Amino acid sequence: ANMKNLKLYESDDKMISLIRDNYDLLQSLGSFGISLGFGDKTVKETCEDNGVDTYTFLAVVNFTVNGAGDFEDSEQLSVPTLLHYLEACHAYFLDFQLPYIRRELQESLDESNALAKIILRIYDSYAQQIRRHMRYEQNTLFPYVQSLLDGHPTTGYNVDTFSKHHGATDKTLSELKLLIIKYLPQDGLHNNQLTATLHDIYENEVWLRQHAMVEDYIFVPAIRRLEKQAKQSDVIARSEERRVGKECRS
Repeated sequence: ANMKNLKLYESDDKMISLIRDNYDLLQSLGSFGISLGFGDKTVKETCEDNGVDTYTFLAVVNFTVNGAGDFEDSEQLSVPTLLHYLEACHAYFLDFQLPYIRRELQESLDESNALAKIILRIYDSYAQQIRRHMRYEQNTLFPYVQSLLDGHPTTGYNVDTFSKHHGATDKTLSELKLLIIKYLPQDGLHNNQLTATLHDIYENEVWLRQHAMVEDYIFVPAIRRLEKQAKQSDVIARSEERRVGKECRS
């Protein structure tokens, strides 16, 4: 595990210092829709320039960097910012990361070799599991959250239905890593390529775990709060209807 950087970042810190301390935040910036080239601007200025809620940005950053934060009662989280972030993470992962690692694997393996074929097959099954999980979220969870934000919640679904299937892919991935470690090709160049690919697979695993934790610890509590608010306003609306109904009848 990387050494945790125990600084908690604040809105008046310079954005460049966050990246300097934690280069793996580069990908998070992209998912928030923040592009590089922010000069010496603070986190707050950079977020405001890009239409990102500063509090939510810092919540995700401090949580992924230090595991810091308790979000059960956090009223300040912006669900639209979180939703945008998670959707962009999925796009990055499905459209770029998974195909990229597969290409790397292909380049570093001799596909006429039986073991190489097995490695690619395991990778494909891993990628399929991730796709299935992320598609489920994109087709079910995200539209439901949008419906809550629009004030017309989809019935018959709630955030607790969103099961935590985040552990299922770990087993496949461990198998894959072991096979690759046992199967290092003989010549130097392929060996280097495969080692670099293996490193990317490990990084990928860390990234996915963080992604799952942001969903479980920040996103899910925020949706629960939205659900509670929707129920409350529904109760108020119904009692208002009854009151008006009574007045009309009397």
